Amino acid sequence: MPLTVWFWAAYLVATHGPGMSAVQLQRQLGLRRHETAWTMLHKLRRAMVNPLREPLTGEVEVDEAFVGGRDEGRRGGRQKDGTLSLVVVAVECRGEGSGRVRMGVIGDASGDSLGGFVSDVVESGAVVHTDGWKGYNRLSKLGYDHRPLSQAQHDEMLLARAHRVISNLKTWLQGTYHGVSREQLPVYLDEFAFRHNRRGGPMAAFRTLLGLTTHHPPTTRRQIVDTATPTYSVSGS
Repeated sequence: MPLTVWFWAAYLVATHGPGMSAVQLQRQLGLRRHETAWTMLHKLRRAMVNPLREPLTGEVEVDEAFVGGRDEGRRGGRQKDGTLSLVVVAVECRGEGSGRVRMGVIGDASGDSLGGFVSDVVESGAVVHTDGWKGYNRLSKLGYDHRPLSQAQHDEMLLARAHRVISNLKTWLQGTYHGVSREQLPVYLDEFAFRHNRRGGPMAAFRTLLGLTTHHPPTTRRQIVDTATPTYSVSGS
C-alpha cells in the first residue's frame, strides 16, 4: 500500500468526527478489498495510545458499565453474562464539562480490578468521585481522596460526566460500527478515547496520530485477527 494512501487514511480517520467504518474507508480510498480497509483501520487504532501519557489529575469521576450483549434477564446492576464486557471509565472534571478520559476493559467489578485501573490512570492524591459500590472502598488506602456518592444524597445526576461518556460510547459503537466484537473492544475504546481527548482540534488529532505511529512497533494482520480480549487493558491518550 503506497505511503500516500496511509497518510490519506490517517487523515480521514482522525478528522472524521463520528468515526469511520471499514466500508466507508474502503469507499473513500477506492480500495478493492474490504479486508484491506479493515486491517488499515485496526493498525491505526493500535497507534492511538500515547505510551508517555500523563495520569488524570484534579477531580475525577469513575464508573463502570456493561457494553454489548443483551440486558434482559440480568438480576443485578453489576451481574455479568457471557455476552457482555465490563468497561470502566475515568473522566477529569473541568468545571461543568469534562477533560481527558481513560477507559478499560476489566474482568469484574472487584476492588482489585477497580483499584488497579484507578492506580494506573489517576494521579495519586487526586479527588476520586464514585458511587457507593464496595469495589471502590480501597481507593482511600491507595492514596486517593475518595468521595463516594449516593443518589439519595444528591439531587443532580450522579456522576454526570462519566455517565455522559458511557452513553456517548454506546451510541458511537452502535451508530458508527453497529456493535463490535468482545475481542476487538479494547482498540475501539482506544479510538473513542483518542477522539474524545482531541475533540476540539481535528487537525491536531491528525498530526498526533502520525507522531504516535512512530512509538509503536509494526502490527501484522495475523496479530490483529488473533487478538484476544485481555482481562484488563487501559485506553486513552
